[in-house]
Amino acid sequence: MDLEYNSDREHLIIPEYGRHIQKLVNHCINLEDIEVRNTMAKAIVNVMGNMQPHLRDVPDFQHKLWDQLFIMSNYELDVETPYPKPEKEVLQAKPDKMDYPKSASKYRFYGNNIQTMIDTALSWDDGEMKDALVFTIANHMKKCYLNWNKDTVDDEVIFSHLSELSGGELVLNDKETLSDSKDLLRKKPAKNYQKSNQKQGKKNYRKR
Repeated sequence: MDLEYNSDREHLIIPEYGRHIQKLVNHCINLEDIEVRNTMAKAIVNVMGNMQPHLRDVPDFQHKLWDQLFIMSNYELDVETPYPKPEKEVLQAKPDKMDYPKSASKYRFYGNNIQTMIDTALSWDDGEMKDALVFTIANHMKKCYLNWNKDTVDDEVIFSHLSELSGGELVLNDKETLSDSKDLLRKKPAKNYQKSNQKQGKKNYRKR
């Protein structure tokens, strides 16, 4: 007896629906009566929906099923559809190339958010609020620097980088003092609630 391997069979456009659904779609394409084709197309969509009951409540689920029906027919199926027929050129078009996110100049260890914060500070009017924001940015830059390089860093280095990244607009003088390095890198000890509850339970038991 000759064995038939899947590799020798017709290629499945959407393998998730299996070979029987693909055969039904191929048969529907070749039906001559438009009314019969419409009826069979709706029946195929219903079967496809029953195969994915977890998606029934997903918005546009029926629209997706009809699109998949046309895709499996290689866009050759001529039936009435409650939704616009998908265009092969549109679905198979390659997406536009995405640009890599711009990093904070050459100082990548600060991350992109620092540059966003700096741009926000530049848009603010001068005053105490802006001064507080700039000081907060500088402290965060120092923390980022220390996370990248565990050695200590002079505040003057952070001030210089802040000035450079802001185009010379945000300048902190030498009289300003940022948070201490050990405070910025200090980690809070994780609380072990289970042990705490056990100790508390033992105390309560002893009191009885």
